[in-house]
Amino acid sequence: MTDAIKIDVWSDIACPWCYIGKRNLEKGLAEASGDPDGPAVEVVFHSFELSPDTPVDFEGGEADYLATHKGVSTAQAQEMLDRVTGVAAQAGLEYRFDLLQHTNTVKAHELLHFAKDHGRQHELAERLMSAYFTEGRHLGQEDELVALAADVGLDADAAREALRSGRYLDAVRADQAQATAYGINGVPFFVIDGKYGVSGAQPADAFAQIVRQVWAERSESAVVSA
Repeated sequence: MTDAIKIDVWSDIACPWCYIGKRNLEKGLAEASGDPDGPAVEVVFHSFELSPDTPVDFEGGEADYLATHKGVSTAQAQEMLDRVTGVAAQAGLEYRFDLLQHTNTVKAHELLHFAKDHGRQHELAERLMSAYFTEGRHLGQEDELVALAADVGLDADAAREALRSGRYLDAVRADQAQATAYGINGVPFFVIDGKYGVSGAQPADAFAQIVRQVWAERSESAVVSA
């Protein structure tokens, strides 16, 4: 049997294009899995902080944040948000920037590593992004993070201890160091089978095409080696 294709995804909970990219990846993989010889795929999420200097309690809305950090006017920032909201809707996501609470995401990344150790990384990544972009939850607050961890079946007390101890911070930093080594300076970024780099929230059919291509290459190699 051919080994599963590994897709390493660098993303940030607070990146609107990362949630769109995640959803498009899932749709593309679902499409390819329907093939007679559908590819086996393993997806692993990795930490990337777009704005590590962001305070836990940011004063102002998302347009204010963009205007301050991107050097654009508030009107231009709002246009950017309207555009990404439209793209998100096409991916089946209802972004609510009017509710969004901009915050530092390092603790959310630590929690994702905790979830990975307990087999719930995918579920937690989805829950965190949904909570952030569609529900207006404050992902910089410990109680919110613990509640969201519990939502996906993780032990609340263990999640709280993991956050307070900071024992997953080294794992977050290791992911960031690997991103630097790969030359990744923006997310989402997908490393497929350790050799193909895909940047940005590509359409679902683009993801389907590349995993089919890699799977075909794997199958051909297996036949030659047999």
